[in-house]
Amino acid sequence: MAIFVALLIFLLIHLHGNGHHKEQRGDANRVCDLFQGNWVFDDSYPLYNSSECPFITKEFDCQNNARPDQLYLKYRWQPKACNLPRFNGEDFLRRLRGKSILFVGDSLSLNQWQSLTCMLHTAVPRANYTSLRTGDLSTFTFPSYDVKLMLSRNAFMVDTVSESNGRVLKLDSIEAGQMWKGNDILIFDSWHWWLHVGRKQPWDFIQEGNHTYKDMNRFVAYEEALKTWAKWVEDNVDPNKTRVFFQGVSPDHLDGAKWGEPRARSCEGQKEPVFGLKYPGGPHPAELVVEKVLGGMSKHVYLLNITALSQMRKDGHPSVYGFGGHRDMDCSHWCLPGVPDTWNLLLYATLIQN
Repeated sequence: MAIFVALLIFLLIHLHGNGHHKEQRGDANRVCDLFQGNWVFDDSYPLYNSSECPFITKEFDCQNNARPDQLYLKYRWQPKACNLPRFNGEDFLRRLRGKSILFVGDSLSLNQWQSLTCMLHTAVPRANYTSLRTGDLSTFTFPSYDVKLMLSRNAFMVDTVSESNGRVLKLDSIEAGQMWKGNDILIFDSWHWWLHVGRKQPWDFIQEGNHTYKDMNRFVAYEEALKTWAKWVEDNVDPNKTRVFFQGVSPDHLDGAKWGEPRARSCEGQKEPVFGLKYPGGPHPAELVVEKVLGGMSKHVYLLNITALSQMRKDGHPSVYGFGGHRDMDCSHWCLPGVPDTWNLLLYATLIQN
């Protein structure tokens, strides 16, 4: 009888232990989607004040350009199934000691790069920094941490060259990739310039292979260029040495009907986000192109999927407060502090999770 009781106790303990182990393993495997959630009011925001960031670009400094409302500064992104870690700039710099981050893209990359430099500078205000621009390359350095944050202005990623017949956008050429090599973290962005026409269009012809076109469907051209970029990543990036991110597509807010206010012709006067979990206007078509190309790659590129959460922030643009006065309407870029700070919070969360 004693042997039977001992055996029964052993089995009960063993079964209980296995069940507990499986529950823990299930929790560990549960992955939170950081990009599904909603914006919530948080009075502890913003993460910094623009007055604390002496190098902030004028067109992003909405408060200094006399924007009268401040509610847009007070919103925090809340993932549906977990919490974002609070940003710790000193921890960020320590983790990246001896490393370099290169942003490659247009002025939306500039928006995110400048946000990150402001977040880090205000986190370690006594740390020396250097800021230098040479041509299309800007380099921001924290010497005491041996960390470099660089920005390469490159709106298309593929090449634009001047030839006898004019400026040619080459969808299958990517000579600029030579300078991307050797960096520890690459963060790419491209979309807005693909829609420019008339005097703002920086090319006269599009070339792919032996074919030259006066124009073509911009989404098709964008996808072909992304495929060229993807091939460059496949051929040149060692994932053991370099982590690659794609910023996602930063949305414009020029049509109020897309967020349920058909009388609003632009972002002007918008003071609050779109609340809820879904953007009424649906997914951004360019973001679907990005996801398609990334989905076909064999090497992992992390999509910093900022599109849907940024679609909610119709209130976050400079509007008429980009340069001060009422000369220009900017519903493409973002005020700083503001939405790009959340993009960098998501970048930070991704880096510390992995």
